[in-house]
Amino acid sequence: MQFVYHPNAGVQTLSVDIREYEHIFKVRRMSVGEKLQWRNLKDVFLYEYEISTIGKKEAELDLIDKKEGPLLPSKILHVGWSIIDPKIIEKTLPMLNELGVSKISFVYAEFSQKSHKLDLERMKRILINSSQQCGRSLLMQIEVFPTLQDYIVAYPKSYILDFSETKLNETEKISSILIGPEGGLSQKERMLLQNQSIVGLTCNTILRSETAVVAAASKILA
Repeated sequence: MQFVYHPNAGVQTLSVDIREYEHIFKVRRMSVGEKLQWRNLKDVFLYEYEISTIGKKEAELDLIDKKEGPLLPSKILHVGWSIIDPKIIEKTLPMLNELGVSKISFVYAEFSQKSHKLDLERMKRILINSSQQCGRSLLMQIEVFPTLQDYIVAYPKSYILDFSETKLNETEKISSILIGPEGGLSQKERMLLQNQSIVGLTCNTILRSETAVVAAASKILA
């Protein structure tokens, strides 16, 4: 673990619930006087705290140092991702977080299963845990669009990943890219996207949605 997350990291005295941070006090058995690095994932600062008291339900830590410690990707990438099984999305999120994807816009395409409902709070917890492991200093942003048309209105310059003779390559300056649904795009959606820039991957096999999104992000960011 590179740091510990708390939304209030940065205040002079940090109060934490023992139950929420039992990995610190029960597993690692850290005691009064020991120091920990904390982030709030809202700024680029790394906050060093010293444990001052440990009670039955709550512990208090005192801020002793603050330094800039940004760990950010060298490129900004926004990903539009047509919604698939939430369990698969949740398993893929840590990989996209480690690669440095800045924002994901989940989109209900016409062939997306409308029964798939995203648990945004659970996804936030997954991203926090991933950031603590990889050291990322800012939390990935997440949003949801009810239709592909709404997405294109918000991101009119977004590239589209689909079958194309124009291949995605490392030198392409792409800051936004949409991964289409596994069932493909409807005729109406293809008409909607006819003026968008479409790129494809060099492999000829048909990829699952989660494979395609990781491959595209890796090509652009890694």
